Amino acid sequence: MLRPRSLSVFLALVGLAGCAVGSGPDVQRAAQGPTAEEIHLARFVGDYGRLPTFDESTAFRADLESRVSAFLSRRPELSTSPRAGQFTFQRRVAVGMSTDEVRLLAGAPYGITKEEPRMEAAARQFWPAIRGRAKELWTYPGGWSLYFDGDRLVDLTVTGKPPL
Repeated sequence: MLRPRSLSVFLALVGLAGCAVGSGPDVQRAAQGPTAEEIHLARFVGDYGRLPTFDESTAFRADLESRVSAFLSRRPELSTSPRAGQFTFQRRVAVGMSTDEVRLLAGAPYGITKEEPRMEAAARQFWPAIRGRAKELWTYPGGWSLYFDGDRLVDLTVTGKPPL
């Protein structure tokens, strides 16, 4: 018999596996990426093989709230702009963000490359549209690939998710 915690981990893994079997294209392009919580959860499950406890999730949210507040207080022009909602409420990575903003929400990437063949492999059928602007690729758990031109996020793709 599965214990409640084991059942939670099992259901999360089944859910993640179900997402990978989506009926749409294997790679999708998006204007908005993952939330800070999605990245945290994917990292946690990948690193520990289990879901975070209530206390661990609460600590993550408190830390994120503190980092977002400090970030916005250092950038008053951003804190009064419509984009502030991306940080304050949605906490979602989106095209147009700076590298600092992406790191704030998503943390350090799993990998960074400037190699065009690796970027092309990640973007697959979308590479012709992305090629002209992408100079660097950051990869994150959950199949997310973020393409940068200098300091700006110019495109996103995700692998293994149902249509967005």
